[in-house]
Amino acid sequence: MEWIVIIVAFFAMFIAFVKGRNVQNIEAADSQMERIAGFIRSGAMAYLKRQSKVIFVFIALMSILLLFLPIIGYETVICFVCGAMLSVISGYFGMRTALVANVRTAQEAKKGIHEALKVAFSGGSVMGLLVVGFAAFGLGLLYIIFRDITVLAGFSLGASSIALFCRVGGGIYTKAADVGADLVGKVEAGIPEDDPRNPAVIADNVGDNVGDVAGMGSDIFESYAGAVISSLLLGFSMFSQTGVIFTLLLTAGGIIASIVGIMVVRLIKSKNVHTALRAGTFLSAGLIIIIAAGIDLWLFSNLSLFVAVLAGIIIGVAIGQVTEYYTSSSFSPVKRIAHQSTTGAATNILSGMAAGMRSTAIPVILIAAAVLVSFFTAGLFGVALAALGMLSTVGMIVSIDAYGPIADNAGGIAQMSGQDEKVRKVTDQLDSIGNTTAAIGKGFSIASAALTALALFTTYANVVDLSSVNVLEPSIIAGLLIGAMLPYLFSALTIEAVSKAANKMIAEVRRQFKEIPGIMTGKTVPEYEKCVDISTRAALFQMVLPAMLAIASPILVGILLGKGALAGLLVGATLTGIVLAIHMANSGGAWDNAKKHIEEGAHEGKNSAAHKASVIGDTVGDPMKDTAGPSINILIKLMGIVAVVFAPLFIA
Repeated sequence: MEWIVIIVAFFAMFIAFVKGRNVQNIEAADSQMERIAGFIRSGAMAYLKRQSKVIFVFIALMSILLLFLPIIGYETVICFVCGAMLSVISGYFGMRTALVANVRTAQEAKKGIHEALKVAFSGGSVMGLLVVGFAAFGLGLLYIIFRDITVLAGFSLGASSIALFCRVGGGIYTKAADVGADLVGKVEAGIPEDDPRNPAVIADNVGDNVGDVAGMGSDIFESYAGAVISSLLLGFSMFSQTGVIFTLLLTAGGIIASIVGIMVVRLIKSKNVHTALRAGTFLSAGLIIIIAAGIDLWLFSNLSLFVAVLAGIIIGVAIGQVTEYYTSSSFSPVKRIAHQSTTGAATNILSGMAAGMRSTAIPVILIAAAVLVSFFTAGLFGVALAALGMLSTVGMIVSIDAYGPIADNAGGIAQMSGQDEKVRKVTDQLDSIGNTTAAIGKGFSIASAALTALALFTTYANVVDLSSVNVLEPSIIAGLLIGAMLPYLFSALTIEAVSKAANKMIAEVRRQFKEIPGIMTGKTVPEYEKCVDISTRAALFQMVLPAMLAIASPILVGILLGKGALAGLLVGATLTGIVLAIHMANSGGAWDNAKKHIEEGAHEGKNSAAHKASVIGDTVGDPMKDTAGPSINILIKLMGIVAVVFAPLFIA
């Protein structure tokens, strides 16, 4: 039975390889587009190479530390290295494919929107299939080798550590470039987005790949791994080997459902991109519901575990729809922000902040409902299964999410290479849908992080034999307060890192406009590499302190204040982290689409007073939705898995 998940995971990786080769085999005939894409590709790979050096040093040092701790065996260290390396590898190959797909999407846009969608989605599906393929393959194989579920927590620790580096570093990189490009290019120089005269434009397009492809992939990889491991641990504690088999078969079923959904998107020839993507998403969800019910009836002859899985699936889809409502220009919250922009940047920002705060209500209620339903039907195992149910079709979800930055890059390449208006119209349509899918993806990742963090908390409580958390105990109150504060401190560090890097970026762009003659007339190519270097240095240097904070905090609180205080810390961080992440992600997404709504012609369109105000609002929202918000997901999950791995320290 255990080999089924490995076979299915290997099949997913094989399909990813075939899709990657198919994308690469499409001819990128336009030499000017290929030249622009080459700038983006070289910048992204240079960043990835420098980041990899930092990551490999971290993996080596962390492995040595774990080996010297007598409470942690070598099996856990091996799992840690495997989790870290597989996360790095999936991100690397997923981003490589995205960097090939962007220019080919722009090329295929000359034929029509269906052809362009096929390439962009195929490029994104490589990332989606590699995430689930590598995670499931690694976990399945390590379980067969060691036959000890407890050591698999090391795999999740490795994946979470890499996700923190990739998500935080990638977020700092992309938003430093984006803010610099927008404020100087759009507001001061009055030139369009993705204008080749803007020195920061290549760094901005590089950021789409390192932040929204590699960073997002590593984020979901660790959520997926954490949910599977929690389900394995709690399933074994409640149902012995049968609980393990249920988890592994559900994991394999989710991969199959994702593959079918991905195939359907390519087959649908509707000109409505959103319709095709929705069809794949809902078909994947429907298939895993049927598969989960069948597995439960076969193994347990009832549907109690299925109900817990179903709760997670439904909540995941529902939160995606709520996120779309608050961040899509088709609905009133974004239109209201665009209207408020007519009276200036202050009212734009206030309206966006209010929309983000309001958007937290329904997702939090839905997550609470999922926890209640899953617990009352299947106990602590049910909570973990709700998280796994939500993440079961993550191959499909990541494919749609990764499609967004590929489409965004394709639009930038079309703009910078001076393509015909017909081509840019196609890429703009793909990009517009991509903004919405990216916002939905962030909402999904936050919701899945919430359930995964709760699953990890229940796993920690089970490991340290903690049946309740008494909030009247002073040490637990202290843990709650410290935990509630950490997401805010963490967010402050990441947003400040973007601000510092953006300041340097703005100064460099202004310098080039002033000192290099011929940039504004198009006779001189800007020094793109200097802006790329600014973002790279900032990302690698500024991500260290947030990473140390996430890893050290639970260990110090557990050692100094005890296992109860650490439980309080996890609860406090999870509660404030979920709400803060939803608020920041949705405010940022709403500001972004309000700007695009105005650029499409609302409120006097581009270069109007409303447009300039919306650009400022979008600039404020950029580090919130793409750096701090998504990074909080990793903070709360990483602290949870650190607590599980180092639990023997706190029991003593």
